[in-house]
Amino acid sequence: MADIDGPIGLFDSGIGGCTVLSEVRRRLPNEHLLYLADQAHCPYGPRTPEELCILTQAGVSWLIQQRAKLIVVACNSASAAALGYLRQVFPNMPFVGMVPAVKPAVLATRTGVIGVLATPATIAGGLLQTVMNRYARDVQVLLQPCEGLADAVESGGLNTPATRDLITTYVAPLVAAGADTLVLGCTHYPFLANQIREVAGSGVVLIDPAPAIAEQVARILASQGMNRQSDHAPMLCCVTTGDRDTFSEQLARLQIAPCTIQETNYVLEDSLATRHADWP
Repeated sequence: MADIDGPIGLFDSGIGGCTVLSEVRRRLPNEHLLYLADQAHCPYGPRTPEELCILTQAGVSWLIQQRAKLIVVACNSASAAALGYLRQVFPNMPFVGMVPAVKPAVLATRTGVIGVLATPATIAGGLLQTVMNRYARDVQVLLQPCEGLADAVESGGLNTPATRDLITTYVAPLVAAGADTLVLGCTHYPFLANQIREVAGSGVVLIDPAPAIAEQVARILASQGMNRQSDHAPMLCCVTTGDRDTFSEQLARLQIAPCTIQETNYVLEDSLATRHADWP
């Protein structure tokens, strides 16, 4: 049985999943949160499904070793490639993954045209196609791979001319084709929401799935009786497989605080994380 005082684990290739972390933290303020950023292998978007399964299994194994009671795969690329695989490998662990927010986009569109901004791995994954087949048969869905946008967020280049040029390249053709609703299909992209709105215009709706993900986490915890009951203050710990100082600067820039920041150098061996720091 899961330890109800254990943390909710969140996993991403980098800092993009902090958009989900912030929503989970807002929705469930009494829960311990443990966020793992696999920045040693970021970005995930260009990687193959096989690589994503290996990397994601390693990260999830590490979170389980830290007593995580539920795991959010806060990465669209990893969810698209590995979510089903993870549920087979870890059948007793509840998972919440990033499902492309096509359904709410279909409900929001007035023109019948929606755009999906995503990484190449998410667009190539079967999860997006499954969601489109289920919810988007009566609308036109324009898929836009956005190479470089997640990297821009990781590097801190939110407002650089180069990032604005990338956004214009990706967003302007969608709007010109009639899209009035854009799905932010990577957890990094909400950090660029203001810049995307500048290009798209005020009449275009942006769909960020993070609030819905937080609600799903809350539903699962409640249904399984796993809500933390302690009156002691909850902890937020953010861990990177990359450089701790760089990670700390990123979190401060994105106002993800206060939190404990750690670095882990677990290695991949038989697809498992073999070195870890203790939680808490």
